[in-house]
Amino acid sequence: MAKQYDVLFRLLLIGDSGVGKTCLLCRFTDNEFHSSHISTIGVDFKMKTIEVDGIKVRIQIWDTAGQERYQTITKQYYRRAQYAPEGVQKILIGNKADEEQKRQVGREQGQQLAKEYGMDFYETSACTNLNIKESFTRLTELVLQAHKKELDGVRTRASNEMALAELEEDESKPEGPANSSKTCWC
Repeated sequence: MAKQYDVLFRLLLIGDSGVGKTCLLCRFTDNEFHSSHISTIGVDFKMKTIEVDGIKVRIQIWDTAGQERYQTITKQYYRRAQYAPEGVQKILIGNKADEEQKRQVGREQGQQLAKEYGMDFYETSACTNLNIKESFTRLTELVLQAHKKELDGVRTRASNEMALAELEEDESKPEGPANSSKTCWC
């Protein structure tokens, strides 16, 4: 059975209640949008595999409750990320870009905040699918870049496994005129 992914990592969606974290998650993982849903209780998660620069990345996306009454539960899920070293990658997302009349934060204000914290900024809409794939893909790229050294090891192993599989395949073929161009690995 072929390997389903090369690397696995966890993404956390953190934000106030009602900002659309669950809608972002459902749009990205299932390409679905539900205009009415109940608030997340505690933490939920979904998985999606994407390919970035030839690497299959399995993403475990955790959707945390934004309500204050669930903070003690949700903090347990991102405690390690909160105190982690510089390897933690973050982006800032302003959701509901399709609802201009209900805007709570101006585009420039979002860009400025992201700049202050050294993050990329995306305005998205789970409803219209604006910048959903782009924002999750960018965050995935940032994580992969931050772990480049380990990633190079994954690429080397994958390359070696492919070469070994090709060699084993060649060795199983019978000798003769049809295989006279067989390469010797001596």
